[in-house]
Amino acid sequence: MSEREALEALFRADRELRALEARLLSTPEARLVALLTDAVREARALDDRREAAMRLERLADLCAQVPGPEMADALVEILDDEDPSVRGAAADALLDVASERWAEVARAIERRLEADRPGPALEELPYLIAEIAPDGATRLLRRFLAHPDGEVVASALEACGELGDPGLLDAVERLRGDARTVRLLEGIDADAHDGTPATVGELAAEVIDALRPRAGVGRHNPTR
Repeated sequence: MSEREALEALFRADRELRALEARLLSTPEARLVALLTDAVREARALDDRREAAMRLERLADLCAQVPGPEMADALVEILDDEDPSVRGAAADALLDVASERWAEVARAIERRLEADRPGPALEELPYLIAEIAPDGATRLLRRFLAHPDGEVVASALEACGELGDPGLLDAVERLRGDARTVRLLEGIDADAHDGTPATVGELAAEVIDALRPRAGVGRHNPTR
């Protein structure tokens, strides 16, 4: 096959893909939701991680186009995958959904918290909340700050610093003496810790310093 033939084949495949997606999305909603929910579960169970990642990235895009709580839950489930590229696709999809249907995403986040099940999603969701910065962000982040997993709390602390809402100061200050050790996160100054593990309390102190100058100034919505 020549380069030109390969290009034409790629165009044909793209047209076929779009037609198949349109046909799939025209399926009656209840059947489509069940189909996609099952597909997410099956993909997550695959031993072939390359195949699983391919399917989950595609499913993230499809689930984002279908309204309803089941699809929001499916996106959070995809966000729980160990593959960074899959989590990135799920986060982008959740951001798209949240921009139009924040209540669906918020309830899915709450259900994930209530499930009390460990996984990467709980460490990713605080950043998503901070990036969207909706009404209710402070309430949700407080729940993450109170989580028993120190890594989840560390993610929530960094998200609090990014959100910049001084209304979170009291919740963050309660963590000042927390001795649990955690990974250093992207917003934390690793040099300041001289190569030693950071504690939740140390991270809390840094976030407190960041939030205090903003107290009384109003809410800050950063770009992450």
